[in-house]
Amino acid sequence: MQHLVVVNNPKNWSLQIPGVQVVSAKEYLTDEHFSTLGSVKLYNLCRSYRYQSTGYYVSLLASARGHKPIPSVLAIQDLKSQSIIRIVSEELDRLIQSSLKPIQGDQFTLSIYFGKNLAKRYARLCSRLFQHFQAPLLRAEFVRKDGEWLLKSINHIAGNDIPKEHHPFVVEAAQDYFRKKSTATSPRNSRYDLAILVNPEEKMPPSDEKAIQRFIRAAESLDFYVELITKDDYARLNEFDALFIRETTSVNHHTYRLARRAAAEGLVVIDDPESILKCTNKVYLAELIKKHKIPAPKTLIISPENRGMVAEKLGFPCIIKQPDSSFSVGVVKVDNAAEFEHTTAQLFEKSDLLIVQEFIPTSFDWRVGIINRKPVYVCRYYMARKHWQIYEHAGDGKTHTGRVDTLPVDQAPAQVVEVALKSAAFIGDGLYGVDLKEVNGQVYLIEINDNPSIDSGCEDFVLKEDLYKIIMQEILYRIERKKERSVK
Repeated sequence: MQHLVVVNNPKNWSLQIPGVQVVSAKEYLTDEHFSTLGSVKLYNLCRSYRYQSTGYYVSLLASARGHKPIPSVLAIQDLKSQSIIRIVSEELDRLIQSSLKPIQGDQFTLSIYFGKNLAKRYARLCSRLFQHFQAPLLRAEFVRKDGEWLLKSINHIAGNDIPKEHHPFVVEAAQDYFRKKSTATSPRNSRYDLAILVNPEEKMPPSDEKAIQRFIRAAESLDFYVELITKDDYARLNEFDALFIRETTSVNHHTYRLARRAAAEGLVVIDDPESILKCTNKVYLAELIKKHKIPAPKTLIISPENRGMVAEKLGFPCIIKQPDSSFSVGVVKVDNAAEFEHTTAQLFEKSDLLIVQEFIPTSFDWRVGIINRKPVYVCRYYMARKHWQIYEHAGDGKTHTGRVDTLPVDQAPAQVVEVALKSAAFIGDGLYGVDLKEVNGQVYLIEINDNPSIDSGCEDFVLKEDLYKIIMQEILYRIERKKERSVK
């Protein structure tokens, strides 16, 4: 990948960084040569990123050309947003307080050069701020109010505003940064770059390590460069062409923020933010099912004021669900009115609304895996031994699960697949796992999951490596379709 540094006037650029081409903003914007370049990482060091200024257009055109600008136009907007600055200040509050505790006075300025500062004591704070506001050269202003440090503003630094005594350090920081980027690049010139979001600390991830490696192999066979990323790579999203989320998603969570950011940057995203928003809230799904008359267990949306109707309309036993429950966490079966009152009192502390469903006992649930409105696998998830759910979260902290059978799609009951496809179509064209029950020939929709489990030896039992390749081929297709549309 070629590295370009774009400045207003190269004659005023005194930092000589080996392996990096320095060009003027005017040249980059007007010379046809740059519009034909393929794989380019661009560092925009213009004096101003003001709207419709030369610096603004450098990042804007770089995005249109398929180059990877730092900062991106979205990052430029974040630098101007007081609400974003306030959110970051709150998120990094503990780190800010500990890093700036020895500072005397009520104001402090921190210079950040490619994520670093001359003083090593600020290394973590600089790194985190650079992750959030990914511009090569930054200046953060802090103020102390009521004994607490706050991030007041953060702005980019023009290259000619760097103090001369800092020049050697800036060159060293830039070289180190470019060196890391070079070693992180595929040894061959891959067509596209794919980020797979994972959480190494997650106890029940949607894909185990073997499955992740199979996703990587499938993507590489299609000429992707693949990198596993975590939530700390938020600001690097614009380095990639697509984001594939393999961490359990939630709306009030970094997974949703990363999906939103990636979509805004123009990446292909699975799970897309709209699917996360719809699937992770069971209140939304309950209304969706009701509106489209999808067969489902009797369901009520209750509040603290109307919960008394459950005994009359559903009776006991029944199932109570938190709107954002997943992997059976936040899903409780109650057998009588006393258990119902106790459980709802606890759950209403977390949500103003709850879902209550009639209890339909079955020995297994169907799961139909769907991508782009096509079924790709069908599983039977059996209940955990002597339990009414697939997952049993024991008191010792262990989780017990039932066995899994995977069938070829054409051998699954046609009605199960049909209801699954019809239901998922109301969400979108992403990757979904649709859960259903079958009782006496009647199929009931239980829920639609974005970010469905795909583990080695389970969901891939029938298709093996082909399952991973089907999903990666869909991502490739969407990238190329985006490219074609941008050309038109």
